Amino acid sequence: MKQITAVIKPFKLEEVREALAACGVTGLTVTEVKGFGRQKGHTELYRGAEYVVDFLPKVKVEVVVSSTDVEACVDAIIRAAHTGKIGDGKIFITSVERVVRIRTGEQDAAAI
Repeated sequence: MKQITAVIKPFKLEEVREALAACGVTGLTVTEVKGFGRQKGHTELYRGAEYVVDFLPKVKVEVVVSSTDVEACVDAIIRAAHTGKIGDGKIFITSVERVVRIRTGEQDAAAI
């Protein structure tokens, strides 16, 4: 099993969710986060004063899938989140040793 963590632009969340659902993903976790990469933030003007926004709003989507489904899910996220502009995000893939469903006690693939 693998955990796919994607950090994307907030307005792309619904498209990514739909793309993952089409891949057979039945559950995911979404967190509102802030960060920066090569963008390094930006400058805004508020009431005549200029200030720097160092951390930009992003959305972190986490999903655990079987190892055989990883590439299809990653491709779906890339297609759905891509704008071609800086700040589209990143995808991280990590191994998951064990999953336990709290309600039933099911484990691993049965618990996803």
